[in-house]
Amino acid sequence: MNRTGPSPAAGAAAPFPKRRAMHPFATLKARLGLGAGLIGCVAILAGALMLFGMGQVSDRLDSSLNAERRIARYSVLSSQISAFIVVAAEAIQTGLSPEDRAQRLDPVTRGLERTFAHMRQDLETAVAEARAMGLDEQSRRATQSIAIARMEALFTAAHEGLMAPATDRERARGYLAGFSQAVDPLLNAAVSDEIRIRDGILAGIGELRRRLTLMALGISGLAVAMFGTFYLGLVRPLLGRLDLARQAAQRIGRQDFDLALPEDRADEIGRLFAETNRAARALARRREEVECEWARLNETIAARTEELRAANAALERTDEDRRRFFADIGHELRTPLTVIVLESELGLKGTGNPRAGFETIHARAQRLHRRIDDLLRVARSESGRIELTCAPCDLAAAAREALADIRPEVDAARMALEMVVTEDVLVSADPDWLRQVIAGIAQNAVRHAGPGGPLALRVTAEDGAGVVRVADNGPGVAADEIAQVFTRFHRGAGRRSAGFGLGLALAKWLVEQMGGRIALESPVPGWARLGDGPGTMVELRLPLAEE
Repeated sequence: MNRTGPSPAAGAAAPFPKRRAMHPFATLKARLGLGAGLIGCVAILAGALMLFGMGQVSDRLDSSLNAERRIARYSVLSSQISAFIVVAAEAIQTGLSPEDRAQRLDPVTRGLERTFAHMRQDLETAVAEARAMGLDEQSRRATQSIAIARMEALFTAAHEGLMAPATDRERARGYLAGFSQAVDPLLNAAVSDEIRIRDGILAGIGELRRRLTLMALGISGLAVAMFGTFYLGLVRPLLGRLDLARQAAQRIGRQDFDLALPEDRADEIGRLFAETNRAARALARRREEVECEWARLNETIAARTEELRAANAALERTDEDRRRFFADIGHELRTPLTVIVLESELGLKGTGNPRAGFETIHARAQRLHRRIDDLLRVARSESGRIELTCAPCDLAAAAREALADIRPEVDAARMALEMVVTEDVLVSADPDWLRQVIAGIAQNAVRHAGPGGPLALRVTAEDGAGVVRVADNGPGVAADEIAQVFTRFHRGAGRRSAGFGLGLALAKWLVEQMGGRIALESPVPGWARLGDGPGTMVELRLPLAEE
């Protein structure tokens, strides 16, 4: 079929269109940058407001705490002045000498001097704080300093008058009364002034909080307005256009190239839409070309694949027949040859009856000859399967012959073999293969049960079938291996010799060909157990022969 391929001009990509001059804020990058900058400015403004408010509140709280501390100083001063007046009055009343009077007043005097010193330091700090609050506040703090100085001067004058040697009792009382009357108004005025200052500071904190709250609400409103404008004006339309791009990508992924994205904007997404439309058109053209080539290639592949499948199936059948033949012949030759070797070894040792040994060797050689003939027939047959001739046969007799075949192995393993026949049973089976299957099951029991243990074989009839059960007292089979013991070439974990492997696999196939079934159970049920070990029991069921 002649086809005209695409011309180079059609397959080549169209040149990119020249970009038009754009407004500085036409691009998404510029608009997003502007929005981010405005939001950043609002954030900086909010942070600056927070820092300013925290600084103002911190300063005012410090001033309030200092006022509280000065009020506490005044309270201590009042207590100390009261104590001074009481102690001085007591000293005057008792008529103590100036030396004793000075000694009695010394602790109170030192306390007052320390308090006045602390108050001077507090007022110096207060005056420094007042510099930021204006001239009026500085004047008030200076007035407080004058009041403290006057109280300290009154205390000094009263103390010196009381301590003078020429001061009698009446004059001492006059000093004390004058000090008490003069210092009390000054102290009350100072405390009232400090309370007023503290209340003013607290009121200022409330006013500052109100102003900061209004400013914060204003900034919050501005931020909300900016966010709404940014989202509604830029982000939401941008998300809608990105969703169109996502849908277009999904359609291209589903090989739907019939796209028509809007190209009415000159920003980054508009250019992306234009390139996506161009790519979709190119992919649509390429898909048509590929589909034509693919259809022709599929026809060729289908024809070649069918030829290869037929040849491969023939090779698989041939290989399966070959592997089955070699596996079966290996197993069938091993058992008779084992008996011949054991009988020959006994004859070489000079023990037993030589004639009986040669008779056994002769019988085994004849049986081996029959098996070789069977396997050669298998090899020559086209089906590659063993041919069975089923006829009525005595199940107990076949079991006895099988035990006779493996007797040398049982004796070599020093095992106690017990055979129980509850009734004579005629089954429909191939006599030679039935004997071989029972012998193989018993051999597996001898190999895996271990030397010196018991071995039991029971023949009975149950539920319209002849039953053979072979049980041992060995270590048993793991639960996860029971389903695999009838698989070809399987070998159980920890086995000392060849595993269940090919023996049970071949036995299962033969029994099923004769219309029966075979099963393995481990541990052995209580009614059939032979000892303390878990043991293994293999059950063989064959259909009864028709009368």
